[in-house]
Amino acid sequence: MIEPLLDREDRSYHQSLQFSLDLRKCDGVLTNTFDGLEPIALWLLQMGNALPMDQPSRSVVFLCFGSRGSFSREQVKEIAYGLERSGQRFLWVLKIPPVDNKSKEIKQENLVWNDFDLDELMPEGFLERTNNRGMVVKSWAPQVAVLRHQSVGGFVTHCGWNSVLEAVSVGVPMVAWPLHAEQHLNKAVLVENMKMAIGVEQRNGDRFVSGAELERRLKGLMDSEEGRDLRERINKTREMAVEAWREEGSSTTALAKLADIWKHDHGCKLVD
Repeated sequence: MIEPLLDREDRSYHQSLQFSLDLRKCDGVLTNTFDGLEPIALWLLQMGNALPMDQPSRSVVFLCFGSRGSFSREQVKEIAYGLERSGQRFLWVLKIPPVDNKSKEIKQENLVWNDFDLDELMPEGFLERTNNRGMVVKSWAPQVAVLRHQSVGGFVTHCGWNSVLEAVSVGVPMVAWPLHAEQHLNKAVLVENMKMAIGVEQRNGDRFVSGAELERRLKGLMDSEEGRDLRERINKTREMAVEAWREEGSSTTALAKLADIWKHDHGCKLVD
């Protein structure tokens, strides 16, 4: 953000606010760019309010597996089967399958963010049969904003710690589906210790998850007593997170102590 917008006394701040309000009255906006330069930004503008978020409170399952998480074509179809049979509303962020079907991580050279055909990946007719209650989004969605939305009631996650904290901070219970490294440990902590997630059972060897298993876990999260218990527990933890960041909360106090140590013991000059 440019510096004048950080100062509420600056004239530019108020002009920018008025400009933003005026934009809402426009029928459209001409932008000096092109698709190859800013594909994600232009895609988001085109999506507009097309994401299916005008749904009942806490009724949508959000599926997102991190910036590099991906699945084989076989696994993509099983996820689709599970979603369809579960009957749940959903928003699914899908990345291009890796060239190597044994991998669950997209290699850097294959990061063509949206250059793939959803119809070709999905079971025949899946998108048409579920278009009144779900949506598949290519490659990326604003995860924090989605999790904060009042329609979202569950989160199928790869158990990356940033994603876990984002879900906890807004009180959204999880289905834990780890893909790599410490994510498997995170799943164990979330399911067995914190009890804020339901874990999927993965096949030995390739960690494949069947559509029937996903269906069972989604129904457990959204429609069962266990799911209601998870929601109650994670909402209590959300309240603790809010308290931690208050002026004298535990996280604020810990950071202040750290800054004091740096300032006095290591000669660091801190800038306000």
